[in-house]
Amino acid sequence: MKRRQNVLHHARELAKFTRLKIKHVALCLTLSSLGAAAATLKIELPRELETFPTGAGAELANTHCLICHSADYVKIQPPLARAAWKASVLKMQQKYGAAIPEDQVDPLANYLVRTFGTEKNSPVANKSGETNTKSVPNATGSSAQVNDGVKLVAKLGCVGCHTVEKKIVGPAFKDVAAKYAGRDDAQEKVSHQITHGGGGAWGTIPMPPFPQISAAEIATLANWILASNQPKTGR
Repeated sequence: MKRRQNVLHHARELAKFTRLKIKHVALCLTLSSLGAAAATLKIELPRELETFPTGAGAELANTHCLICHSADYVKIQPPLARAAWKASVLKMQQKYGAAIPEDQVDPLANYLVRTFGTEKNSPVANKSGETNTKSVPNATGSSAQVNDGVKLVAKLGCVGCHTVEKKIVGPAFKDVAAKYAGRDDAQEKVSHQITHGGGGAWGTIPMPPFPQISAAEIATLANWILASNQPKTGR
C-alpha cells in the first residue's frame, strides 16, 4: 500500500514537472519569436531636408543656418512676413552669434520669406540683381581666377565663416591651402569638403554640404582657395 502511494506521488510530481517544463519551453519559444519580430522591425522616419530648397539666396541659408540647425526646423515655422523673418535672422546674428555679414541679412530674409513665408512663390525681390563682393577676402592668382573665385565666395556666403588670413568659424583659406600644398590630391580633397561638408578636421563646428554647386564652380572655388597662400604678384 505504501509503495503504491509512493508510486502515485512520484507520478504526480513527474506530471507536475512535465507541465512546468512544457510551459517553460512555450515561454522560451514565445520570447524567441518576439525577439525575432523585434529584430526585423523597421521604422522609417520622414527624410530630413539636407539642404535648403534651391532659389536666390539658398546658398546663404545653407551657409549660415545649417551650422546650428536643420532645414526642417525652418520649414516647420509658421508662414511669417518679411519683417518677422528679418527679425529672426538678426536674432541669430546678434543674440546667438551667427557670423552673418550685414550685407547678407536682407538677402537671407528675402530668401526665407519667399521660400517659407508669406511671399512664397513670389518673384525674386533682389533689387540690384547683383552679388555684393565688398566683404569678400582677397586672394592671389591670375586676374581671371581671382575674379571668378571672389564672385563665388560672395555668392555662396563663404565669408560668413572664413577669411583668407584668419579663422572665424571655419579655418582661414590660407591655412587650408597650406595643409594641402604640394599634394597631388589637393583639389580633390578641397572639392570633396565643399560638396559634402563635414567636421572634425578644423574644429567641432561642422561645415554644411553644398551639393547644389556645379562641378565647374567647385573646381573654380577649390583652385581659388588653394591659391590663398601664394605670394602676391601684383597682377
